[in-house]
Amino acid sequence: MSEHILEMRSITKTFPGVKALQDVSLEVVRGEIHAICGENGAGKSTLMKVLSGVYPAGSYEGQIYFEGEPVEFHSINDSEAKGIVIIHQELALVPHLSVAENIFLGNEQASKGLIDWHATNARAGELLDRVGLHENPVTPVGALGVGKQQLIEIAKALSKDVKLLILDEPTAALNDQDSEHLLGLLRQLREQGMTCIMISHKLNEIASIADSTTIIRDGRTIETLDMSSPETTQNRIIRGMVGRDLENMYPERVAKPGGEVFRIEDWTVMHPTQAGRVVVDGADLNVRAGEIVGIAGLMGAGRTELAMSVFGHSYGRDISGKLYMHGKEVRARTVAEAIGHGMAYATEDRKRYGLNLIEDIKRNVSASSLGKLATRGWVNANEEIAVAERYRNDLNIKAPSVMSVVGKLSGGNQQKVVLSKWLYTEPDLLILDEPTRGIDVGAKYEIYTIINRLADAGKAVLVISSELPELLGICDRIYALSAGRVTGVLDTEHATQERLMELMTKEKD
Repeated sequence: MSEHILEMRSITKTFPGVKALQDVSLEVVRGEIHAICGENGAGKSTLMKVLSGVYPAGSYEGQIYFEGEPVEFHSINDSEAKGIVIIHQELALVPHLSVAENIFLGNEQASKGLIDWHATNARAGELLDRVGLHENPVTPVGALGVGKQQLIEIAKALSKDVKLLILDEPTAALNDQDSEHLLGLLRQLREQGMTCIMISHKLNEIASIADSTTIIRDGRTIETLDMSSPETTQNRIIRGMVGRDLENMYPERVAKPGGEVFRIEDWTVMHPTQAGRVVVDGADLNVRAGEIVGIAGLMGAGRTELAMSVFGHSYGRDISGKLYMHGKEVRARTVAEAIGHGMAYATEDRKRYGLNLIEDIKRNVSASSLGKLATRGWVNANEEIAVAERYRNDLNIKAPSVMSVVGKLSGGNQQKVVLSKWLYTEPDLLILDEPTRGIDVGAKYEIYTIINRLADAGKAVLVISSELPELLGICDRIYALSAGRVTGVLDTEHATQERLMELMTKEKD
């Protein structure tokens, strides 16, 4: 039996005008966790789509060998029949169906044309136990959090007698606790003899779990590293990904805060559907001009809910407290009012709420300020293109033109389009919710540089992030939230991850 369960040789994949993969080769040892990393747009997901049959045989050049035999997959069904299962970054679950129904969707436990619900739920329960998820199989998937949904996707894969499990950014939307649980499960599967390929931008996770790591840059294989070697460091991986050393993960900046731009006092928000549940509890917070302020908190602490409630009451009900802009109390009960007072909010879910993925760059950039481009109800198309071109150049959005469809851009470039849209509103306060989620290390550095430029231009910037090193690296001050309450604020000069975690887990007095 071959040591390598998978060999991909000289894979080349071309789209109109773009060579996405060029002569890429990959060897995966049986029973290992093999990481694939590279910048957004490097070709990682394209390579996995070639492997899984999303891009069928004949649409690419090169050969694939699985368990020592040449294979050609014309569909996902073909690859799954061989034991190759891929879990995409965007989870493919039906929220209104039960856990069991989702696990066996397309693979129903049937006899004589009828689904055996007893067998379905019993088998689903066994698979849930295997992935460490203690939920009733009849629970609707939509009632569960993202971390649990990720485990359901793995249970679904295990129901198909999987030999090679491919996970595309499996922890991108998870908190630290859910991420650690998922990584622990992958270690268990490795001990049971399963082979896993994991695409990830999180280098600390790669270092903790991967046996080997293949780096792809600009559609080419750069190298495959043995993660047990002392020479394999995060800097070595970064150098392979971006083609240069990143001296520091975060660009240097000298803070010069000015007058107060934004302040909330005793800000309280109730849950929109659960009567009596307080989501944000008497929060006090302020941001000055030229200052970058962070908000840290565990999942469910109320970070996003706080930001959305401030931005035009986009979340919650019975919102109370005072909101000040430039020292003057204002009302921002709608998004239009919030924008009118100089506020902007870049959502954590750019694909669902931040962008129109089937529209081009120029339409996305102009979406929040069409009034600035319109005369008597007609948008000046030439001015719209000129504005979008200006932001494409200023923020280094990598796309052939502003007519490019946003859904086809990499994550980092999509995030730059989101920033462009809100910068065009000329805000005094810019709230950034998870601004680097799902973005590679090189693109992160560019986003950090843009944030610094905004602060240097006198903008007040409020950053929400699940990554404490990120907050410590880019912020001047950090507020900690626990169960909807502000439990403390620290200058980053004196802040540590441990001190922040203490505040983030502080019980109510």
